[in-house]
Amino acid sequence: MIRARIIGCGACLPSNIVTNDDLAKTVDTSDEWIRERTGITQRHIALPGEKTSDLALGAARAALADAGIDAGELDMVIVATTTPDESFPATATVVQARLGMTRGAAFDVQAVCSGFIYGLSVADSLIRTGAARTILLIGAETMSRLLDWTDRTTCVLFGDGAGAVVLQAHAGHGDNADQGVLNTRLFSDGRLHDMLYADGGVSSTQSAGKLRMQGKEVFKHAVTNIAAAIVASAEASHIAVSDVDWFVPHQANQRILDGTARKLGIDPAKVVSTVAQHGNTSAASVPLALVTAVKDGRIKRGDLVLMEAMGGGFTWGAALVRW
Repeated sequence: MIRARIIGCGACLPSNIVTNDDLAKTVDTSDEWIRERTGITQRHIALPGEKTSDLALGAARAALADAGIDAGELDMVIVATTTPDESFPATATVVQARLGMTRGAAFDVQAVCSGFIYGLSVADSLIRTGAARTILLIGAETMSRLLDWTDRTTCVLFGDGAGAVVLQAHAGHGDNADQGVLNTRLFSDGRLHDMLYADGGVSSTQSAGKLRMQGKEVFKHAVTNIAAAIVASAEASHIAVSDVDWFVPHQANQRILDGTARKLGIDPAKVVSTVAQHGNTSAASVPLALVTAVKDGRIKRGDLVLMEAMGGGFTWGAALVRW
């Protein structure tokens, strides 16, 4: 069996760090209020002129260097983002050009905070079917561009950044001992649109709009849906949730991470959390957390890693990977 093995990863964060105390100077909030409700202490915010493609390119170069390959070996570039540079073309094509990649294809995936999981599923399918051998998958966002900076219930939650992985075809035996993506599980429910959305768009308001969220409802659905996705992915590979070595969740809110762990009886020590340093970086949050845990030595080759996310739409999903 052909598996999509992750052979390298990398990240890129804006140099501009905004702390909770910084936000308290411009909006009615405080460090204590934010930390108690979200676990966030700071976030990286793109500087004027710093675009999603800039962050995506930084993460891409880091991932390629980690994989030990150059852009000429890539068959495809996939960028998961809800904050593209332009309405068109795809931000992935901008990255493709700036990498000097002149072959293959590049396209974007839009599933908001679940974008990286959706993109991983697409990349895995393309590699399994032989349509591509080596794919660069990037989750990149400048969520700060969508925020209403007068709304303390949303502007304190989000940050900007990018994370990337290089996936390559790898021969396996078809069992759970294989390195690479073992399974992905994707879900959505468009009826829940009004709980988390941007109030603009090309065909409706001719503007990007601002992020709007019903926080309590999102929290309730997030814990339920993410827990269900984790179970679905574990069951698809006939393992127990307790068999997973590391959980790398979407970094939306520390309370969501804690609530999901409690619901499934997961040891909190096995949950990778970067929300305190990054905030919610939407499609970038899972790869940013993944890179953090790989680089600090927690995730090692052979470990069983389960990634999951939920975003506006609602979309949600999980992916089980043998590192």
